[in-house]
Amino acid sequence: MKIAVCVKQVPDTWAEKQLTAGDATLDRESADGVMNELDEYAVEESLKLVEAHGGEVVVVSMGPERAAETVRKALSMGADSGIHLVGDDFHGSDALATSYALAEVLKDRGFDLVVFGSESTDARMSVVPAMVAERLGWAQLTFAQQVEVSGSDVTIERVTEEGHATVTASMPAVVSVVEKINEPRYPSFKGIMAAKKKPVETLDAAGAGLDPAQLGLSAAWSAVADFAARPPKAAGTVVTDEGDGGMKIAGFLAEQKFI
Repeated sequence: MKIAVCVKQVPDTWAEKQLTAGDATLDRESADGVMNELDEYAVEESLKLVEAHGGEVVVVSMGPERAAETVRKALSMGADSGIHLVGDDFHGSDALATSYALAEVLKDRGFDLVVFGSESTDARMSVVPAMVAERLGWAQLTFAQQVEVSGSDVTIERVTEEGHATVTASMPAVVSVVEKINEPRYPSFKGIMAAKKKPVETLDAAGAGLDPAQLGLSAAWSAVADFAARPPKAAGTVVTDEGDGGMKIAGFLAEQKFI
């Protein structure tokens, strides 16, 4: 079985996010870059499937040069090789452009499964897995909290706000997983050292056979018209209890329409 697991480097969850003044895109240099937390579950599930059925796991990522760190982390967890899409043509790409680039790179490499996390923590759109499946013409099995492979079929237990469903499809297929599916492993020292020797294919748009006109900020279907820094937190109101503190609190809550 050959599995591609798509990972994204995002700003640290706890960092203060900023947009660049020039083009209103996310300023990725203003915060530490880390692997999207939800993608760690996708890497873990891919490794578990290969450990159970044999095969290989290929990490695929689109991002700036330093996103190579995220590729290497997935390799240190146990993936076999990587593909890194990098270059100025990708800057500012929206979900449509991202799905186009990923699908074009994935389509002719003999993958049985493409595995994603449920969403990225910087955008929270959760649409790229479905878009990639549509572009590839493959079945999509999203929001999986359990994945099983039997022969040429893949079956998931799908979890949504409406409940649970069991979904089966023939491979090749695209799967996205939720954080309840497993507990991602920590890279061992041996894994970290081994990752330095694992092959990573670095491709720009031309090397990947992509049309630059379908990538980047100029091709995006949405744009940030304006933005402003969040205003500083206002000072709180100090209430001195002179025997009427309860009444003052009740009055405040009523004023705010909490009661």
